[in-house]
Amino acid sequence: MTLTPPAAWAHLPFFREDFPDILAALDAETREILPPRHQTFAALEACSPENTRVIILGQDPYPTPGHAHGLAFSVEPDIALPRSLRNIYKEMVEDLGQAPLNGDLRFWAKQGVLLLNTALSVPAGEAGAHAKLGWSKLTQQVMADLSTRPRAFVLWGKPAQGFAKHITGTHHLILESPHPSPLSARRGFFGSRPFSRVNEWLKANGDSEVNWTTP
Repeated sequence: MTLTPPAAWAHLPFFREDFPDILAALDAETREILPPRHQTFAALEACSPENTRVIILGQDPYPTPGHAHGLAFSVEPDIALPRSLRNIYKEMVEDLGQAPLNGDLRFWAKQGVLLLNTALSVPAGEAGAHAKLGWSKLTQQVMADLSTRPRAFVLWGKPAQGFAKHITGTHHLILESPHPSPLSARRGFFGSRPFSRVNEWLKANGDSEVNWTTP
């Protein structure tokens, strides 16, 4: 199956300069690659640049088959919550008093929340194995492209925070905290209140708040 760049993002140089080599590497893989190929660009397809208000940047897709479906941290509604998402919901309950009933975060994307990973593919069972495949060029260009007007950037974990330098301009909200994984959530993710802080910033800038809790 071919991989077609999302039309709204096809202007990024990445798709002309870097993507052919990544596609060739993916075609040569003998391991199972996640998410399924048709969902590789699901996050970008769900949020055009003009509709994106909030960017949540993670690391790479879930390496467990059946979990990743192209949006960072999200899973299909019938999948048990992965541990990172459980911690995200735990923080949300502390912050907002409730959390969604399942792990499907596509309703966030419909509100302009881009759920992007710094790598868009991963071999099954091998977390981080595609971190150096070349996807970082795409993340860099997305960050720069979305710097054209004030937006909220939520950077979870050191890999995500490494892209802060590609956010240019002023008046953005940039929230950085440890990743919500079990290894690091207690080092500062818990208590960071990202959901209410983003909504306070949006409201202060005359925008509507994100409904984080109820599809």
